[in-house]
Amino acid sequence: MATKTKKSKKGSRRQSGILLPISSIPSKYGIGGFSREAYAFVDFLEAAGQKLWQILPLGPTSYGDSPYQSFSTFAGNPYYIDLEALIREGYLTEEECEAVDYGSNPSYVDYEKIWLTRFKLLRKAYERAREDGLLQEQDYLEFAKENQDWLADYALYMAVKSHFQYVCWVEWDEDIRLRKPGALKKYREELAEEIGFYQFQQYLFASQWKALKAYANEKGIRIVGDIPIYVAFDSADTWANPELFQLDQNNMPIGVAGCPPDSFSITGQLWGNPLYRWEYHRETGYAWWISRIAYCYRLYDVVRIDHFRGFESYWFVPYGDETAEGGHWVKGPGYDLFRALKESLGDLDVIAEDLGFLTKEVIALVKKTGYPGMKILQFGFGDGADNAYLPHNYPCNCIVYTGTHDNETMLGWYKNADARTRRSAKKYMDIRGSRDIPWYFIRAAFASVADTAVIPMQDYLCLDNAGRINTPSTLGGNWELRMLPEAATPELAGRIRELAETYGRA
Repeated sequence: MATKTKKSKKGSRRQSGILLPISSIPSKYGIGGFSREAYAFVDFLEAAGQKLWQILPLGPTSYGDSPYQSFSTFAGNPYYIDLEALIREGYLTEEECEAVDYGSNPSYVDYEKIWLTRFKLLRKAYERAREDGLLQEQDYLEFAKENQDWLADYALYMAVKSHFQYVCWVEWDEDIRLRKPGALKKYREELAEEIGFYQFQQYLFASQWKALKAYANEKGIRIVGDIPIYVAFDSADTWANPELFQLDQNNMPIGVAGCPPDSFSITGQLWGNPLYRWEYHRETGYAWWISRIAYCYRLYDVVRIDHFRGFESYWFVPYGDETAEGGHWVKGPGYDLFRALKESLGDLDVIAEDLGFLTKEVIALVKKTGYPGMKILQFGFGDGADNAYLPHNYPCNCIVYTGTHDNETMLGWYKNADARTRRSAKKYMDIRGSRDIPWYFIRAAFASVADTAVIPMQDYLCLDNAGRINTPSTLGGNWELRMLPEAATPELAGRIRELAETYGRA
Protein backbone atom coordinates (compact mmCIF):
# COMPACT_ATOMS: atom_id res chain seq x y z
CA MET A 1 0.00 0.00 0.00
CA ALA A 2 2.64 2.50 1.07
CA THR A 3 5.98 2.31 2.74
CA LYS A 4 4.83 0.82 6.03
CA THR A 5 2.50 -1.87 4.71
CA LYS A 6 3.45 -5.20 6.30
CA LYS A 7 4.45 -7.98 3.93
CA SER A 8 3.81 -11.67 4.31
CA LYS A 9 6.63 -14.24 4.19
CA LYS A 10 6.31 -14.32 0.41
CA GLY A 11 6.59 -10.54 0.19
CA SER A 12 2.95 -9.87 -0.76
CA ARG A 13 1.49 -6.47 0.03
CA ARG A 14 -1.99 -7.45 -1.15
CA GLN A 15 -4.86 -6.59 1.14
CA SER A 16 -8.47 -5.51 1.14
CA GLY A 17 -10.87 -3.54 3.29
CA ILE A 18 -14.39 -2.19 3.61
CA LEU A 19 -15.57 1.42 3.45
CA LEU A 20 -18.27 2.15 6.03
CA PRO A 21 -18.66 5.48 7.89
CA ILE A 22 -19.05 5.44 11.66
CA SER A 23 -22.44 7.13 11.23
CA SER A 24 -23.66 4.15 9.15
CA ILE A 25 -23.08 1.54 11.86
CA PRO A 26 -26.33 0.17 13.31
CA SER A 27 -27.19 1.45 16.77
CA LYS A 28 -30.07 1.87 19.19
CA TYR A 29 -29.77 5.64 19.33
CA GLY A 30 -30.30 7.06 15.85
CA ILE A 31 -26.77 7.24 14.46
CA GLY A 32 -23.77 4.94 14.40
CA GLY A 33 -21.14 5.43 17.08
CA PHE A 34 -18.53 3.73 19.23
CA SER A 35 -21.04 1.25 20.58
CA ARG A 36 -21.07 -2.55 20.80
CA GLU A 37 -22.30 -2.62 17.19
CA ALA A 38 -19.03 -0.98 16.10
CA TYR A 39 -17.06 -3.69 17.89
CA ALA A 40 -19.27 -6.28 16.20
CA PHE A 41 -18.41 -4.76 12.83
CA VAL A 42 -14.71 -5.15 13.63
CA ASP A 43 -15.41 -8.82 14.35
CA PHE A 44 -17.16 -9.01 10.98
CA LEU A 45 -14.13 -7.52 9.25
CA GLU A 46 -11.87 -10.08 10.91
CA ALA A 47 -14.18 -12.96 9.95
CA ALA A 48 -14.24 -11.63 6.37
CA GLY A 49 -10.44 -11.71 6.13
CA GLN A 50 -10.19 -7.94 5.81
CA LYS A 51 -7.22 -5.85 6.90
CA LEU A 52 -8.63 -2.33 6.55
CA TRP A 53 -11.65 -0.39 7.74
CA GLN A 54 -12.02 2.90 5.90
CA ILE A 55 -14.15 5.58 7.49
CA LEU A 56 -15.05 9.17 6.63
CA PRO A 57 -13.76 12.24 8.54
CA LEU A 58 -14.54 12.08 12.27
CA GLY A 59 -14.96 15.81 12.92
CA PRO A 60 -18.07 17.47 14.38
CA THR A 61 -20.43 18.15 11.49
CA SER A 62 -21.93 21.57 10.84
CA TYR A 63 -24.88 22.67 8.70
CA GLY A 64 -25.59 20.17 5.94
CA ASP A 65 -24.21 17.32 8.08
CA SER A 66 -21.21 16.78 5.79
CA PRO A 67 -18.14 15.30 7.49
CA TYR A 68 -16.11 17.36 5.00
CA GLN A 69 -17.40 20.63 6.49
CA SER A 70 -16.52 20.42 10.15
CA PHE A 71 -16.36 22.88 13.04
CA SER A 72 -12.80 21.64 13.68
CA THR A 73 -10.13 19.63 11.90
CA PHE A 74 -8.92 18.28 15.26
CA ALA A 75 -12.10 17.71 17.30
CA GLY A 76 -14.29 14.61 17.15
CA ASN A 77 -18.01 14.31 16.45
CA PRO A 78 -19.93 14.08 19.76
CA TYR A 79 -22.72 12.22 17.96
CA TYR A 80 -20.47 9.14 17.97
CA ILE A 81 -20.15 8.98 21.75
CA ASP A 82 -21.59 5.68 22.98
CA LEU A 83 -24.57 6.39 25.23
CA GLU A 84 -24.62 2.82 26.53
CA ALA A 85 -21.13 3.37 27.94
CA LEU A 86 -22.42 6.45 29.77
CA ILE A 87 -25.25 4.34 31.17
CA ARG A 88 -22.76 1.77 32.44
CA GLU A 89 -20.68 4.52 34.02
CA GLY A 90 -23.71 5.96 35.80
CA TYR A 91 -23.78 9.30 33.97
CA LEU A 92 -27.05 8.53 32.19
CA THR A 93 -29.96 6.18 32.79
CA GLU A 94 -31.40 3.77 30.28
CA GLU A 95 -34.80 5.40 30.75
CA GLU A 96 -33.39 8.82 29.79
CA CYS A 97 -31.84 7.44 26.61
CA GLU A 98 -34.89 5.38 25.65
CA ALA A 99 -37.26 8.33 26.11
CA VAL A 100 -35.68 10.29 23.23
CA ASP A 101 -37.10 10.31 19.70
CA TYR A 102 -34.28 9.42 17.29
CA GLY A 103 -36.52 8.80 14.30
CA SER A 104 -38.38 5.68 13.24
CA ASN A 105 -36.36 4.54 10.20
CA PRO A 106 -33.45 2.24 11.16
CA SER A 107 -31.79 2.74 7.74
CA TYR A 108 -31.77 6.54 7.99
CA VAL A 109 -30.07 9.13 10.23
CA ASP A 110 -32.48 11.90 11.19
CA TYR A 111 -29.91 14.62 11.86
CA GLU A 112 -32.48 17.17 13.00
CA LYS A 113 -33.66 14.86 15.78
CA ILE A 114 -30.07 14.00 16.73
CA TRP A 115 -29.17 17.71 16.91
CA LEU A 116 -32.18 18.54 19.05
CA THR A 117 -31.71 15.68 21.53
CA ARG A 118 -28.11 14.42 21.73
CA PHE A 119 -26.60 17.45 23.47
CA LYS A 120 -29.33 17.45 26.12
CA LEU A 121 -28.31 13.93 27.09
CA LEU A 122 -24.61 14.74 26.99
CA ARG A 123 -25.19 17.79 29.18
CA LYS A 124 -26.86 15.62 31.81
CA ALA A 125 -23.86 13.29 31.66
CA TYR A 126 -21.51 16.28 31.99
CA GLU A 127 -23.27 17.62 35.06
CA ARG A 128 -23.16 14.22 36.77
CA ALA A 129 -19.55 13.60 35.79
CA ARG A 130 -18.57 16.98 37.18
CA GLU A 131 -20.36 16.26 40.46
CA ASP A 132 -18.65 12.87 40.54
CA GLY A 133 -15.22 14.47 40.25
CA LEU A 134 -14.32 13.17 36.77
CA LEU A 135 -13.01 16.57 35.69
CA GLN A 136 -10.34 16.42 38.41
CA GLU A 137 -9.17 12.90 37.59
CA GLN A 138 -5.70 12.38 36.18
CA ASP A 139 -6.85 10.95 32.82
CA TYR A 140 -9.08 13.95 32.17
CA LEU A 141 -6.42 16.48 33.16
CA GLU A 142 -3.80 14.75 31.01
CA PHE A 143 -6.15 14.72 28.04
CA ALA A 144 -6.73 18.48 28.39
CA LYS A 145 -3.00 19.12 28.68
CA GLU A 146 -1.99 16.90 25.73
CA ASN A 147 -4.53 18.58 23.45
CA GLN A 148 -4.32 22.15 24.67
CA ASP A 149 -2.99 23.38 21.29
CA TRP A 150 -6.45 22.96 19.73
CA LEU A 151 -8.85 22.01 22.52
CA ALA A 152 -8.95 25.37 24.31
CA ASP A 153 -9.73 27.30 21.13
CA TYR A 154 -12.28 24.72 19.95
CA ALA A 155 -14.17 24.64 23.26
CA LEU A 156 -14.20 28.45 23.46
CA TYR A 157 -15.31 28.70 19.84
CA MET A 158 -18.24 26.32 20.40
CA ALA A 159 -19.23 28.00 23.66
CA VAL A 160 -19.24 31.44 22.03
CA LYS A 161 -21.06 30.01 19.00
CA SER A 162 -23.76 28.69 21.33
CA HIS A 163 -23.89 32.09 23.06
CA PHE A 164 -24.59 33.78 19.70
CA GLN A 165 -27.28 31.25 18.71
CA TYR A 166 -24.94 29.26 16.43
CA VAL A 167 -24.46 31.92 13.75
CA CYS A 168 -21.15 31.92 11.85
CA TRP A 169 -18.32 33.60 13.76
CA VAL A 170 -18.18 36.50 11.29
CA GLU A 171 -21.55 37.59 12.74
CA TRP A 172 -20.30 37.68 16.33
CA ASP A 173 -19.55 40.96 18.10
CA GLU A 174 -16.40 42.51 16.64
CA ASP A 175 -14.26 42.17 19.77
CA ILE A 176 -14.58 38.38 19.99
CA ARG A 177 -14.78 37.94 16.21
CA LEU A 178 -11.32 39.50 15.95
CA ARG A 179 -10.09 37.72 19.12
CA LYS A 180 -9.17 40.87 21.02
CA PRO A 181 -7.42 39.91 24.29
CA GLY A 182 -10.03 41.56 26.52
CA ALA A 183 -12.86 39.74 24.77
CA LEU A 184 -11.10 36.38 24.97
CA LYS A 185 -10.63 36.85 28.73
CA LYS A 186 -14.24 37.98 29.20
CA TYR A 187 -15.82 35.03 27.37
CA ARG A 188 -13.50 32.45 28.95
CA GLU A 189 -14.72 33.62 32.34
CA GLU A 190 -18.40 34.10 31.51
CA LEU A 191 -18.72 30.84 29.56
CA ALA A 192 -16.46 28.66 31.70
CA GLU A 193 -19.13 26.03 32.31
CA GLU A 194 -20.06 25.80 28.63
CA ILE A 195 -16.39 25.55 27.69
CA GLY A 196 -16.07 22.69 30.16
CA PHE A 197 -19.01 20.94 28.52
CA TYR A 198 -17.35 20.95 25.10
CA GLN A 199 -14.05 19.76 26.54
CA PHE A 200 -15.91 16.93 28.28
CA GLN A 201 -17.43 15.83 24.95
CA GLN A 202 -13.97 15.65 23.40
CA TYR A 203 -12.63 13.62 26.31
CA LEU A 204 -15.42 11.07 25.89
CA PHE A 205 -14.95 10.95 22.12
CA ALA A 206 -11.18 10.46 22.36
CA SER A 207 -11.40 7.83 25.10
CA GLN A 208 -14.03 5.76 23.32
CA TRP A 209 -12.39 6.03 19.88
CA LYS A 210 -9.00 5.06 21.32
CA ALA A 211 -10.56 1.91 22.80
CA LEU A 212 -12.35 0.97 19.55
CA LYS A 213 -9.24 1.54 17.44
CA ALA A 214 -7.15 -0.55 19.83
CA TYR A 215 -9.68 -3.36 19.54
CA ALA A 216 -9.52 -3.19 15.74
CA ASN A 217 -5.72 -3.16 15.72
CA GLU A 218 -5.62 -6.18 18.03
CA LYS A 219 -7.78 -8.00 15.47
CA GLY A 220 -5.35 -7.10 12.68
CA ILE A 221 -7.61 -4.36 11.29
CA ARG A 222 -6.02 -1.02 10.42
CA ILE A 223 -8.11 2.15 10.31
CA VAL A 224 -8.05 4.27 7.16
CA GLY A 225 -8.97 7.82 8.10
CA ASP A 226 -10.02 10.54 5.69
CA ILE A 227 -9.14 14.23 5.91
CA PRO A 228 -10.37 17.04 3.69
CA ILE A 229 -7.61 19.16 2.19
CA TYR A 230 -9.46 22.28 3.37
CA VAL A 231 -11.08 23.32 6.63
CA ALA A 232 -14.49 24.95 6.87
CA PHE A 233 -14.73 28.73 7.02
CA ASP A 234 -17.16 28.44 9.94
CA SER A 235 -14.69 26.57 12.11
CA ALA A 236 -12.48 26.99 15.13
CA ASP A 237 -9.48 26.55 12.83
CA THR A 238 -10.27 29.62 10.73
CA TRP A 239 -11.42 31.78 13.64
CA ALA A 240 -8.44 30.95 15.86
CA ASN A 241 -5.76 30.98 13.12
CA PRO A 242 -6.70 33.58 10.49
CA GLU A 243 -3.04 34.00 9.52
CA LEU A 244 -3.15 30.53 7.91
CA PHE A 245 -5.70 31.58 5.30
CA GLN A 246 -6.27 34.08 2.50
CA LEU A 247 -8.36 36.53 4.52
CA ASP A 248 -8.54 40.33 4.45
CA GLN A 249 -8.01 42.75 7.37
CA ASN A 250 -11.53 41.96 8.62
CA ASN A 251 -10.87 38.21 8.43
CA MET A 252 -13.17 37.80 5.45
CA PRO A 253 -12.11 35.52 2.58
CA ILE A 254 -10.35 36.95 -0.44
CA GLY A 255 -11.00 33.80 -2.42
CA VAL A 256 -12.56 30.42 -1.70
CA ALA A 257 -12.07 26.83 -2.84
CA GLY A 258 -13.93 24.96 -5.53
CA CYS A 259 -13.59 22.97 -8.75
CA PRO A 260 -13.87 24.22 -12.34
CA PRO A 261 -16.78 23.33 -14.61
CA ASP A 262 -16.67 19.76 -15.93
CA SER A 263 -18.94 17.03 -17.24
CA PHE A 264 -20.48 16.62 -13.79
CA SER A 265 -21.28 20.31 -13.22
CA ILE A 266 -21.45 22.97 -15.94
CA THR A 267 -20.88 25.74 -13.37
CA GLY A 268 -18.23 23.90 -11.37
CA GLN A 269 -18.36 23.19 -7.65
CA LEU A 270 -18.28 26.10 -5.20
CA TRP A 271 -17.13 24.66 -1.87
CA GLY A 272 -16.61 27.99 -0.10
CA ASN A 273 -13.69 26.87 2.08
CA PRO A 274 -10.97 29.42 2.84
CA LEU A 275 -7.78 28.97 0.85
CA TYR A 276 -4.39 28.60 2.48
CA ARG A 277 -1.74 31.32 2.52
CA TRP A 278 0.90 28.92 1.31
CA GLU A 279 3.67 31.49 1.56
CA TYR A 280 3.00 31.76 5.31
CA HIS A 281 2.97 27.98 5.72
CA ARG A 282 6.28 27.79 3.85
CA GLU A 283 7.83 30.46 6.09
CA THR A 284 6.81 28.53 9.22
CA GLY A 285 8.17 25.25 7.92
CA TYR A 286 4.59 23.98 7.46
CA ALA A 287 4.25 23.77 11.25
CA TRP A 288 0.44 23.70 11.22
CA TRP A 289 0.35 20.96 8.60
CA ILE A 290 2.90 18.89 10.48
CA SER A 291 0.79 19.26 13.64
CA ARG A 292 -2.39 18.35 11.75
CA ILE A 293 -0.96 15.26 10.07
CA ALA A 294 0.79 14.09 13.26
CA TYR A 295 -2.54 14.31 15.07
CA CYS A 296 -4.18 12.26 12.31
CA TYR A 297 -1.82 9.39 13.06
CA ARG A 298 -3.00 9.39 16.64
CA LEU A 299 -6.49 8.69 15.27
CA TYR A 300 -5.78 6.49 12.25
CA ASP A 301 -3.26 4.02 10.87
CA VAL A 302 -3.55 5.22 7.26
CA VAL A 303 -4.65 8.67 6.06
CA ARG A 304 -6.50 9.35 2.82
CA ILE A 305 -6.08 13.00 1.81
CA ASP A 306 -9.08 14.30 -0.09
CA HIS A 307 -8.56 16.45 -3.24
CA PHE A 308 -4.83 15.76 -3.39
CA ARG A 309 -4.49 17.61 -6.68
CA GLY A 310 -5.05 20.87 -4.75
CA PHE A 311 -1.49 20.68 -3.43
CA GLU A 312 -0.14 21.08 -6.97
CA SER A 313 -2.65 23.72 -8.11
CA TYR A 314 -5.92 24.87 -6.58
CA TRP A 315 -9.01 26.51 -8.05
CA PHE A 316 -9.28 30.09 -6.70
CA VAL A 317 -12.82 31.51 -6.82
CA PRO A 318 -13.20 35.21 -5.92
CA TYR A 319 -15.19 35.56 -2.71
CA GLY A 320 -18.78 36.51 -3.42
CA ASP A 321 -19.08 34.68 -6.75
CA GLU A 322 -22.22 32.57 -6.90
CA THR A 323 -20.64 29.80 -8.99
CA ALA A 324 -17.12 28.47 -9.52
CA GLU A 325 -17.05 29.46 -13.21
CA GLY A 326 -15.01 32.62 -12.65
CA GLY A 327 -12.17 30.88 -10.85
CA HIS A 328 -8.61 30.25 -11.98
CA TRP A 329 -5.76 27.87 -11.16
CA VAL A 330 -3.08 28.94 -8.69
CA LYS A 331 0.07 26.97 -7.87
CA GLY A 332 0.11 25.17 -4.52
CA PRO A 333 3.08 24.10 -2.37
CA GLY A 334 3.83 21.01 -4.44
CA TYR A 335 6.35 18.52 -3.13
CA ASP A 336 7.83 21.06 -0.71
CA LEU A 337 5.04 20.30 1.79
CA PHE A 338 5.53 16.55 1.60
CA ARG A 339 9.28 16.90 1.95
CA ALA A 340 8.68 18.80 5.20
CA LEU A 341 6.21 16.17 6.42
CA LYS A 342 8.65 13.35 5.68
CA GLU A 343 11.55 15.14 7.37
CA SER A 344 9.47 15.74 10.49
CA LEU A 345 7.28 12.63 10.69
CA GLY A 346 9.11 10.02 8.61
CA ASP A 347 7.50 7.74 6.02
CA LEU A 348 3.72 7.94 6.23
CA ASP A 349 0.93 5.64 5.08
CA VAL A 350 -1.03 8.04 2.87
CA ILE A 351 -3.62 7.50 0.14
CA ALA A 352 -3.68 10.31 -2.41
CA GLU A 353 -7.20 11.04 -3.66
CA ASP A 354 -6.04 11.85 -7.18
CA LEU A 355 -9.40 11.88 -8.94
CA GLY A 356 -10.82 14.58 -11.15
CA PHE A 357 -8.96 16.79 -13.63
CA LEU A 358 -5.34 15.55 -13.60
CA THR A 359 -2.52 17.36 -15.34
CA LYS A 360 0.93 15.90 -15.96
CA GLU A 361 2.14 18.04 -13.03
CA VAL A 362 -0.40 16.46 -10.66
CA ILE A 363 0.50 12.98 -11.86
CA ALA A 364 4.19 13.78 -11.36
CA LEU A 365 3.54 15.03 -7.79
CA VAL A 366 1.70 11.86 -6.80
CA LYS A 367 4.48 9.76 -8.31
CA LYS A 368 7.20 11.73 -6.51
CA THR A 369 5.54 11.29 -3.11
CA GLY A 370 5.30 7.56 -3.68
CA TYR A 371 1.77 7.57 -2.28
CA PRO A 372 -0.73 5.20 -3.90
CA GLY A 373 -3.45 6.88 -5.90
CA MET A 374 -7.04 5.76 -6.41
CA LYS A 375 -8.70 3.77 -9.19
CA ILE A 376 -12.51 3.76 -9.44
CA LEU A 377 -14.02 0.88 -11.41
CA GLN A 378 -17.12 2.89 -12.30
CA PHE A 379 -14.93 5.28 -14.32
CA GLY A 380 -13.50 2.52 -16.49
CA PHE A 381 -16.15 1.69 -19.05
CA GLY A 382 -17.22 2.96 -22.45
CA ASP A 383 -13.99 4.70 -23.51
CA GLY A 384 -11.85 1.87 -24.85
CA ALA A 385 -9.23 -0.54 -23.56
CA ASP A 386 -6.67 2.15 -22.68
CA ASN A 387 -8.89 3.69 -19.96
CA ALA A 388 -6.68 4.09 -16.86
CA TYR A 389 -9.51 2.91 -14.58
CA LEU A 390 -9.76 -0.54 -16.18
CA PRO A 391 -8.03 -3.21 -14.03
CA HIS A 392 -5.61 -4.37 -16.71
CA ASN A 393 -4.07 -0.87 -16.72
CA TYR A 394 -3.48 -0.56 -12.95
CA PRO A 395 -0.07 -0.22 -11.35
CA CYS A 396 0.51 -2.28 -8.20
CA ASN A 397 0.87 0.88 -6.07
CA CYS A 398 -2.77 1.95 -6.08
CA ILE A 399 -6.06 1.50 -4.24
CA VAL A 400 -8.96 0.15 -6.28
CA TYR A 401 -12.55 0.95 -5.30
CA THR A 402 -15.76 -0.10 -6.98
CA GLY A 403 -16.95 3.39 -6.04
CA THR A 404 -16.50 5.88 -3.19
CA HIS A 405 -18.86 7.70 -0.84
CA ASP A 406 -19.37 10.31 -3.60
CA ASN A 407 -20.43 7.80 -6.26
CA GLU A 408 -23.56 5.82 -6.96
CA THR A 409 -23.60 2.35 -5.51
CA MET A 410 -22.31 -0.25 -7.98
CA LEU A 411 -25.81 -1.57 -8.61
CA GLY A 412 -27.22 1.94 -8.93
CA TRP A 413 -24.48 2.85 -11.42
CA TYR A 414 -25.11 -0.28 -13.48
CA LYS A 415 -28.86 0.34 -13.61
CA ASN A 416 -28.38 3.99 -14.65
CA ALA A 417 -25.51 3.51 -17.12
CA ASP A 418 -26.20 4.33 -20.76
CA ALA A 419 -26.42 1.44 -23.21
CA ARG A 420 -22.85 1.78 -24.51
CA THR A 421 -21.32 1.92 -21.03
CA ARG A 422 -23.34 -1.03 -19.79
CA ARG A 423 -22.46 -3.03 -22.87
CA SER A 424 -18.79 -2.29 -22.24
CA ALA A 425 -19.08 -3.36 -18.59
CA LYS A 426 -20.96 -6.57 -19.42
CA LYS A 427 -18.36 -7.55 -21.98
CA TYR A 428 -15.37 -6.74 -19.77
CA MET A 429 -16.82 -8.43 -16.68
CA ASP A 430 -18.39 -11.31 -18.60
CA ILE A 431 -21.70 -10.60 -16.86
CA ARG A 432 -24.16 -13.32 -17.82
CA GLY A 433 -26.98 -12.95 -15.33
CA SER A 434 -28.95 -10.29 -13.49
CA ARG A 435 -28.24 -11.38 -9.88
CA ASP A 436 -25.54 -10.01 -7.60
CA ILE A 437 -24.27 -7.60 -10.26
CA PRO A 438 -21.91 -5.76 -7.85
CA TRP A 439 -20.02 -8.99 -7.11
CA TYR A 440 -18.70 -9.15 -10.68
CA PHE A 441 -17.03 -5.78 -10.09
CA ILE A 442 -15.86 -6.72 -6.59
CA ARG A 443 -14.20 -9.83 -8.01
CA ALA A 444 -12.48 -7.75 -10.70
CA ALA A 445 -11.16 -5.36 -8.04
CA PHE A 446 -9.85 -8.25 -5.92
CA ALA A 447 -8.28 -9.97 -8.93
CA SER A 448 -6.45 -6.83 -10.10
CA VAL A 449 -2.76 -6.20 -9.40
CA ALA A 450 -3.65 -3.25 -7.17
CA ASP A 451 -2.00 -3.75 -3.77
CA THR A 452 -5.21 -2.73 -2.02
CA ALA A 453 -8.91 -3.16 -2.81
CA VAL A 454 -11.52 -1.27 -0.76
CA ILE A 455 -15.22 -1.96 -1.30
CA PRO A 456 -18.10 0.12 0.09
CA MET A 457 -20.31 -2.03 2.33
CA GLN A 458 -23.34 -1.12 0.19
CA ASP A 459 -21.85 -2.99 -2.75
CA TYR A 460 -21.41 -6.17 -0.72
CA LEU A 461 -25.07 -5.80 0.25
CA CYS A 462 -26.09 -5.21 -3.41
CA LEU A 463 -27.93 -1.99 -2.53
CA ASP A 464 -29.22 0.30 -5.26
CA ASN A 465 -28.94 4.09 -5.00
CA ALA A 466 -31.19 4.10 -1.95
CA GLY A 467 -27.91 3.12 -0.27
CA ARG A 468 -25.89 6.00 -1.73
CA ILE A 469 -24.02 8.05 0.87
CA ASN A 470 -23.52 11.37 -0.92
CA THR A 471 -24.40 13.12 -4.16
CA PRO A 472 -21.89 15.99 -4.64
CA SER A 473 -23.20 19.52 -5.20
CA THR A 474 -26.59 18.70 -3.68
CA LEU A 475 -28.14 19.72 -0.39
CA GLY A 476 -30.22 17.35 1.72
CA GLY A 477 -30.54 13.59 1.64
CA ASN A 478 -26.80 12.98 2.08
CA TRP A 479 -24.73 11.21 4.78
CA GLU A 480 -27.91 9.56 6.09
CA LEU A 481 -27.35 5.87 5.31
CA ARG A 482 -27.51 3.41 8.22
CA MET A 483 -26.77 -0.28 7.84
CA LEU A 484 -29.45 -2.55 9.25
CA PRO A 485 -28.39 -4.69 12.26
CA GLU A 486 -28.94 -8.00 10.47
CA ALA A 487 -27.00 -7.02 7.30
CA ALA A 488 -23.47 -8.11 8.28
CA THR A 489 -24.14 -11.84 8.49
CA PRO A 490 -21.65 -14.69 9.03
CA GLU A 491 -22.60 -15.96 5.56
CA LEU A 492 -21.62 -12.65 3.99
CA ALA A 493 -18.35 -12.60 5.94
CA GLY A 494 -17.59 -16.10 4.65
CA ARG A 495 -18.27 -15.11 1.06
CA ILE A 496 -15.97 -12.09 1.34
CA ARG A 497 -13.23 -14.16 3.00
CA GLU A 498 -13.37 -16.75 0.25
CA LEU A 499 -12.83 -14.02 -2.33
CA ALA A 500 -9.99 -12.46 -0.31
CA GLU A 501 -8.28 -15.85 0.05
CA THR A 502 -8.73 -16.66 -3.62
CA TYR A 503 -6.91 -13.49 -4.66
CA GLY A 504 -4.27 -13.41 -1.93
CA ARG A 505 -5.74 -10.56 0.10
CA ALA A 506 -6.81 -12.32 3.32
